[in-house]
Amino acid sequence: MSNETFNTRPDWDRYFLDLCEAVSKRATCDRGKCGAVIVKDKRIMTTGYVGAPAGLPHCDEAGHDMRKVFNNDGTITQHCVRTLHAEQNAIIQAARFGMPLEGSTLYCKMTPCRTCAMMIINAGIKRVVCEKRYHADADTLEYFKQANIELTIINNEVEQYKNQ
Repeated sequence: MSNETFNTRPDWDRYFLDLCEAVSKRATCDRGKCGAVIVKDKRIMTTGYVGAPAGLPHCDEAGHDMRKVFNNDGTITQHCVRTLHAEQNAIIQAARFGMPLEGSTLYCKMTPCRTCAMMIINAGIKRVVCEKRYHADADTLEYFKQANIELTIINNEVEQYKNQ
């Protein structure tokens, strides 16, 4: 093995995205199973994964709570509303334990949904790095542009998941 191969290290974005994958293994909803990591100055501030509010039944215990969403383009999609998103849980954990997120970076599996985008903006997060795109991310892209949130999408493909 060459010394060059042995010493190959992931860049910081890849490192924190890989940690998102590890965090996602705690998720309790198998639809869009995600994890999020919030970082400041290359230090992990908080993590979050998809799951029901504390003390309430999880999808893997009680099943999905599916709702139809009617999109502006006329399509209808299915969403499980039993759980909080990984981004939401990461931001909530920071608030719960008094960690300011001003100027931080959020890493996640796919572009955040509209609601998560608004929370990210109000939390003071300044950069978001995603592995892939979310199928309904038009509002998020516009909000981030208006709020000067730097968005990096590693793979421009739309994430596919069960019962999308």
